[in-house]
Amino acid sequence: MPGRTARTALASLMMLASVLPSGVLATPAAAKRVAARCTSALAPVEPVTETPWAQQRYLPSRLAPLATGTGVTVAVIDSGVDTRHAQLRGRVLKGVDLLDRGPDGNLDCAGHGTAVASIIAATSQQGVAFHGLAPQARILPVRISEQQIIEGRESGRTVTPAQFARAIRWAVDNDASVLNLSVVLYDDNPAVRAAIDYAVGKDVVVVAAAGNLHENGDPLPYPAAYEGVLGVGAIGPDGVRAPFSQVGTYVDVVAPGSGVLAAVPGRGHRKQEGTSYAAPFVSATAALIRQYWPDLSAAQVIDRITATADPAPAGTDSRAYGSGVLNPYRAVTDTSSVEQRPRPARALPAQQVDPAVTATQERRATVRQRALWLAGVGGILAGAVVLLAVVLPRGARRRWRPAGPAETWGGP
Repeated sequence: MPGRTARTALASLMMLASVLPSGVLATPAAAKRVAARCTSALAPVEPVTETPWAQQRYLPSRLAPLATGTGVTVAVIDSGVDTRHAQLRGRVLKGVDLLDRGPDGNLDCAGHGTAVASIIAATSQQGVAFHGLAPQARILPVRISEQQIIEGRESGRTVTPAQFARAIRWAVDNDASVLNLSVVLYDDNPAVRAAIDYAVGKDVVVVAAAGNLHENGDPLPYPAAYEGVLGVGAIGPDGVRAPFSQVGTYVDVVAPGSGVLAAVPGRGHRKQEGTSYAAPFVSATAALIRQYWPDLSAAQVIDRITATADPAPAGTDSRAYGSGVLNPYRAVTDTSSVEQRPRPARALPAQQVDPAVTATQERRATVRQRALWLAGVGGILAGAVVLLAVVLPRGARRRWRPAGPAETWGGP
């Protein structure tokens, strides 16, 4: 019964999808608005100069000549994004604070959103190998939480599902074309479902963490389990599913999520664990595709990501890896996934002829006319050959004199 009890207890939880457990939704008292400041500052850390394993796997330098995310806005609906970090300067928009009604989304008391944003869009810095997969993408921060771990225990507030739904709609209405949701609800909330439908209907690529409660029975994670959302699980440096990464039909693809290096507020870097940090690799890839293939719909972007994934390890459960392991380079450069997948049908007025059909009919008519013309010419040439085969021998026998009255075509 432990698994069932855990699932029941989780029915009303919302968490940032780190590997550690998370707290309950804010109660009315806890949700009381306070000044936009951090009650407990994060401990400073030093920059890490070594190349992270995820970066060695994906080699962003191969992608840079093709796409960097330029012109694409990725909303990070999370704990805010700290713009003080040198690698995030100039990449983060003003955003919004829906937790404390602050002036923008640039306050991050937990460090979670800053880490997520850095995996997407951190720029290069001298002496530091780490940088984001889409370093020219714009980050739109939407602050909804300040949860963090203090002395081994979770502390901090988060918004209600209704406010989370509002955050999604706000990001869509403020020109985000990709949503990164490293947030997990373990309850199918109608307002959140409607907000996701709204985003999908507005042609936004929605990427969500698949959750970290595999050892608690893999309770359904939302928004990852919603239709139209790209659910992301986590792998480690060995390419194998991380033990905490959930398993289910909601996992569409997996990406690095264990021992992942990311920026922290202020300065420096720290290794992170969780499907939270797998999702931004996929969001960054979506940004690269949206730049490189601007005519693709959100559904087609998702199709490219899943169709070009590397195969999962042999003999593994497909529900653990979805379509396989994210491959950003193939997702951007592959042409077959564009050429062979049908485009969405467009409704035309009853009196209007589909131009694609017209063009096809015209091409077929041209081919038929050309075939008839060639056949006619071929017939004339064949007749001429036969005629010459008869006339030339007779002319030669008569030494090219006119035929007499008694000579006929049938004579010797």
